[in-house]
Amino acid sequence: MDRRVRQVGYFLSGQYFSAGLRITLSILLPALVFSQFDQLSTGITLSIGALSVTLADAPGPVQHRRNGMAIAALAGFLMTLITGFARLNDLTLGFVIGIASFFFSMFTLYGPRATSVGTGALLVMVLMMDRDMDGPAILRESGLVLAGGVWYAAISILSATLRPYRPAQQALSLCIHEIARFMAIKADFYRANTDINDDYRRLLAQQVVVSEQQNAVRELLFKSDQYLAEADPTGQRLVLTFSEMVDFYEQVVAMYYDYSDIRQRFGQSGVLDAVAHLIQQIADELDHLGLTVQTIVPNRQPPDFAQPLADLKRQIDALDNSEGPTLVLRKVLISLRNLNQRLQRIRANWSAPTENLTAGNRLEYGRFVSHQAIDWQSFRDNLTFDSSTFRFSLRMALALLLGYVVTKLMPSGHHSYWVLLTILVILKPAYSLTRQRNRERIIGTVVGGIIGVLILLFVQNSVALLVLMVLFMLGTYSALRINYIVMVICVTPFVLILTTFLGVSFISAAGERLLDTLLGGLIALSAGYALFPRWESDQLITPMRDVLAANLHYMTQLYNRLSGSYLTVLDYKLARKEVYVSSANLASAFQRMTSEPKHTQRNEKEVYEFVVLTHILSANVATLLTGLPPGQPRPYPAPLLRPVRRGLVLLAEAQRKLDPAFNKHRLWEQSTAAPTTAAAPLTTDESAMLEQLTFIQQVCADISAVTITKGLMLPPSGGGYSP
Repeated sequence: MDRRVRQVGYFLSGQYFSAGLRITLSILLPALVFSQFDQLSTGITLSIGALSVTLADAPGPVQHRRNGMAIAALAGFLMTLITGFARLNDLTLGFVIGIASFFFSMFTLYGPRATSVGTGALLVMVLMMDRDMDGPAILRESGLVLAGGVWYAAISILSATLRPYRPAQQALSLCIHEIARFMAIKADFYRANTDINDDYRRLLAQQVVVSEQQNAVRELLFKSDQYLAEADPTGQRLVLTFSEMVDFYEQVVAMYYDYSDIRQRFGQSGVLDAVAHLIQQIADELDHLGLTVQTIVPNRQPPDFAQPLADLKRQIDALDNSEGPTLVLRKVLISLRNLNQRLQRIRANWSAPTENLTAGNRLEYGRFVSHQAIDWQSFRDNLTFDSSTFRFSLRMALALLLGYVVTKLMPSGHHSYWVLLTILVILKPAYSLTRQRNRERIIGTVVGGIIGVLILLFVQNSVALLVLMVLFMLGTYSALRINYIVMVICVTPFVLILTTFLGVSFISAAGERLLDTLLGGLIALSAGYALFPRWESDQLITPMRDVLAANLHYMTQLYNRLSGSYLTVLDYKLARKEVYVSSANLASAFQRMTSEPKHTQRNEKEVYEFVVLTHILSANVATLLTGLPPGQPRPYPAPLLRPVRRGLVLLAEAQRKLDPAFNKHRLWEQSTAAPTTAAAPLTTDESAMLEQLTFIQQVCADISAVTITKGLMLPPSGGGYSP
């Protein structure tokens, strides 16, 4: 199946389009039904309540979605009530805007769903500011907002009840899709016409996406009893397939080689193009499998990679030694064979799982997910300028207050709340995200405005306009969580068509929306830059410490295994997850730093070198751990242990540089006492292993050097890294 066709299939059968369809119907129906009874205002208020709750209905366990929507509905009710009475006096309303903005922005402490609940409450506040209401009307509108929220929550819960496995299937499918894209990027490392540094940047960016999707699937599967029940074959199939996919992803990550060297040695032979093509083929088949997980696709005979693998082996065998030993190419071939075998196993398990979950399995799976505590103490502890959340909340409150004052000083428009709405959706904790959102908002508004004006100029039929408005609504809510610029492009013509139905000139509405967007974007961008900013370069030390600690733990597992200690699958997988999550967090922080103003960045080249080196380290440790023979462990000769011990010491020294309180000796006291083994000549396999362990030691030395010698967290000193 063509990649573009698969992409369309992923979207139409995926969670975002399903959510967009559900949100569109939930918001549209109240307005349409009540408009038939000349009560359009009532329908719109119900739709506002539904809209505020949709934000809290992010993918996740049903109980978390239910709780989030319940709190969001209650928050919408309270904010309508408070805003309705506060708007009777400008000063009182300004006070409410400041306090509510700060309070609900602090919800970012408690994770994405709580953040969405806070955003929904502020959205209701902004949309209710300009509504003319007396006392009884305020009570009526508050009740309608609550009813709208309950209406949407009921539809969402009913959908989850009727199709209980659908969210997990869609999340797992998207996770497989992103792993396939990660693997396709890996193929580019073997193509001579790509820049290796660019390949690394794209790979690290995709690693962040894969980590996010894996965490989303973990949250869904491992926090929901329905998927872990022994008597539930569908749930078990989802859990076991995800577990296999994580192992598959590990093997893809572990496929690290010195790409500059193999390009130089084998670039002219054509064998690297064959490797890249085969990796891309396996990635395409994996992508097709991901689509199969969430939808019914036409039956097809899965491709047999045995012949391409045999052809690749013949190409490698045909090479003479003029380019140097072909051992590295044979390792690539072995890795591809292993990936093919695992892909076949995943495909077979999806059809008929060969393993059952037990009570012990269910308990172990629970250790792979984190649990966010929501308590008042955390809120109080973060009421300090040392907290990034506190700074962001104060920034949001002042920005919305400034927007409110500006709208009061400007000539009155039909939709002056658009300024505050723009600030609310653009201003983010990180300046880089705020700037990106601002750019996308302006571009989307201009493009969407042009589309909307052209439609209204040339389409006069009301039914056709209604159909177009519904399609733009569907595009808006389908792109809500995945592509902000597409969402803005869709929402602008949707709003213009809606204002036309309400009797407002679309030309004046388009001009007002553009002006309010520019004004709100300017305020949000200025606030993000000038009001208590916390630049990423000042915060990078935390994810760097985390990734070093994770790699120390990961390498300790390797050392213990080589020492003859038994390594449980659970301990290994927990250590692996810790490495991948911390690496993704660091890569994400680095991306944000490079998007900030140049004068705020420190040691960009050295940080990039650190990120790439830690990725190379974890990939090589994974290669060794997965390559060790199964069964009863045996102690390896002392020469194989020395480079690992030295590497651990070097990583510990780097960690102590970033964290002076770190006690490097704690690690050795627990698990790295060198065993005594009789000296004996190394076997061929052990000699090859020693070569890779020596390389790992060198990578650890490079990490220590970039951290200590180059003064990573000190003012820039020049230099860089070209992997």
